[in-house]
Amino acid sequence: MQKEPILTNYDPSIAHLIHQEWEREEHELNLIASENYTPQAVLQATGSVLTNKYAEGYPGKRYYGGCHVVDQVETIAINRCKELFAADHANVQPHSGSQANMAVYMALLKPGQTIMGMSLAAGGHLTHGHGINFSGTFYKTVQYGVNAETELLDYDAIEAMAHEHKPHLIVAGASAYSRTLDFDRFASIAKAVDAKLLVDMAHIAGLVAAGAHPSPVPYADFVSSTTHKTLRGPRGGFVLCKQEYAQNFDKAVMPGMQGGPLLHVIAAKAVGFKLATEQTFKDDQFQTIKNCQALAKAFQDLGYRIVSGGTDNHLFMIDLRNKNITGLQTEQLLAQVGMSINRNAIPFDPQKPWITSGIRLGAAACTTRGMKEQEMLLIAQLINEAIIHRDDAHKLKTIKEQVQILCKKFPIYEHLMNTDFTRTQNLYRSCC
Repeated sequence: MQKEPILTNYDPSIAHLIHQEWEREEHELNLIASENYTPQAVLQATGSVLTNKYAEGYPGKRYYGGCHVVDQVETIAINRCKELFAADHANVQPHSGSQANMAVYMALLKPGQTIMGMSLAAGGHLTHGHGINFSGTFYKTVQYGVNAETELLDYDAIEAMAHEHKPHLIVAGASAYSRTLDFDRFASIAKAVDAKLLVDMAHIAGLVAAGAHPSPVPYADFVSSTTHKTLRGPRGGFVLCKQEYAQNFDKAVMPGMQGGPLLHVIAAKAVGFKLATEQTFKDDQFQTIKNCQALAKAFQDLGYRIVSGGTDNHLFMIDLRNKNITGLQTEQLLAQVGMSINRNAIPFDPQKPWITSGIRLGAAACTTRGMKEQEMLLIAQLINEAIIHRDDAHKLKTIKEQVQILCKKFPIYEHLMNTDFTRTQNLYRSCC
């Protein structure tokens, strides 16, 4: 049988773009809080022959034949997820965090019933009830925010809102909130108004798995998450819930929301859950918080205002108004010097959502490369220099060169694998 051509021969256009992305990731600093680098074993599982298999249903009860192997794969993923987070039940089939949240809503709510979640403008997520999202289209939504002075969640105000609106479901969790969430208080509020509690821990799942952030599992009826971000697995989602909700929830995922699960991604999730039990992963999660706090402090020392005054987790936001530059301009500026960030609205932002007055920075990806506090100080200095000298092309070129030197010093997979870097590098380049 003739050997199939590798991608570079069959489709050189796509192979070239994959190679370009490899080069971009290797030579740029990634400070996007929702991104990370996946280990080699996760990549191999994602690109495996398991992508060939249809397996609608669940292990032991499929609507297709030939599932005896993938049943074992999904069972391993379920058990590892349950063990990692000490949960009663886990469903690893959701294709994303948004679909994980959708499945919870479908399991608990009828159209038109009330969801109370954190507003996008204050740091929440689209799926927590924003009007342009399905969550704000199919359900009645009430949005809570942060205190205008402290920029922290005001639990007394949240409780008062819950008593006023009597939501069927309260959603806790955020995509741009840098402080520790009080899950016990959220649970008390939900119980007081006879609501169910969903915690969306997509951003902090890796921290929770390592014990670097309190776990929502003992307090919430449902916990949703992605498997990438701080958890460092493949792109995908999962949901944890109490055993009493397991059967109804599984039906909400399939056939309620999805058909065939992505078994190659579920296999990669299983690998990611296993890697998250290792001491090196746990050490990196605690180091991520140290790095993030060091980065935030460095910006404060340089005269920047940090939203809420600091961070307890892997991310924080900077208010740029005193630097006379918008979030969009800063994102575009830093792209010129080889840094990936995202603009982000700050609480009570006077700018339009597309422009924003702030940026969101995260330390997870840099930590995965092996960087520590001293590198965070350098990164803050380089960003500050770029903002100060944003109209000086020669200075920006010098900053870009310094960024590339830093990236070269910390290759992505050298720290992550702690093994043969060349072998991992060749895995990416084999198709190029």
